[in-house]
Amino acid sequence: MTAAVDAVVARVKAVYGRWRRDTSVAQMRADWDELFGAPGEAKVTSVDAAGVPCQWITAPGARTDRVVVYFHGGGFQVGSLASHRELMACISAAAGVRVLGVGYRLAPEHRYPAALEDALAAYGWLRAQGVAAERIAVAGDSAGGGLGLSLLLALRHRGEPAPVAYWGLSAWTDLTASGESYETRAALDPIHQKPMIVAMARNYLGGAGDPKDPLASPLFAAPDELAALPPMLLQVGERETVVSDSEAFVGKARAAGAQAELQVWPGMIHVFQQFPALLVEARDALADGGRFIAARFEAASTRETTP
Repeated sequence: MTAAVDAVVARVKAVYGRWRRDTSVAQMRADWDELFGAPGEAKVTSVDAAGVPCQWITAPGARTDRVVVYFHGGGFQVGSLASHRELMACISAAAGVRVLGVGYRLAPEHRYPAALEDALAAYGWLRAQGVAAERIAVAGDSAGGGLGLSLLLALRHRGEPAPVAYWGLSAWTDLTASGESYETRAALDPIHQKPMIVAMARNYLGGAGDPKDPLASPLFAAPDELAALPPMLLQVGERETVVSDSEAFVGKARAAGAQAELQVWPGMIHVFQQFPALLVEARDALADGGRFIAARFEAASTRETTP
């Protein structure tokens, strides 16, 4: 396991190592896109979702009447539909349904709440296509994991029905970076340190943004808001500085009465699921998440057909 994780870390650091103070954001995004694999046999179809660029990712044999709406990570500054096609294809295969990847706007060109506005627009477009909330799940990694939770909270504010489930992969839920793991895991995390996390949060929020706004940092949502969330699965690597983001969020959600499961994967790093070709743990975690989503869809389907 150590050798495999070390190989992943070396790949990631090889990208970071090329970046200098004068490296453009465009170059960073291009480098990040090249880091990850291809979607294999999954079908990829681009679509304009109410002005938001999105992609349908459909693994062979996946159902098309159920949808996982997916938000990619990248600190709200890098990451794209291209960088996450392999991951979304794996999720489509694991859950047995198609995935709608959302290409939300990024900072620094577009600061908060632009990403959330795009998330709401894409979700609204999907609902307008006739897809019921009972046939939609939400998932995302890192910043995208936090954005997915922000979407769920915003839907509650609007009085709209909740999707059937949420799956977070190393979800970033606290833009204040106040969790104890930012200190206790600092020596273990080979990639993400608190200064970087704080800088990304500042870049996303801008001067006027509040890092304790629940629609930016879902960890600070009120108990009644958390209680209304659908069943949730949060996965995180043991070596991550953002372990507390998942642990604290699940703890608060459970205390509020929500159904939330936490998986802390031993020896794993940030969004380890993005490296299924190198890590057996990534494949196992994706299978677990797929089963979780599939089970929530089946439960919703049973409720729909029960007199």
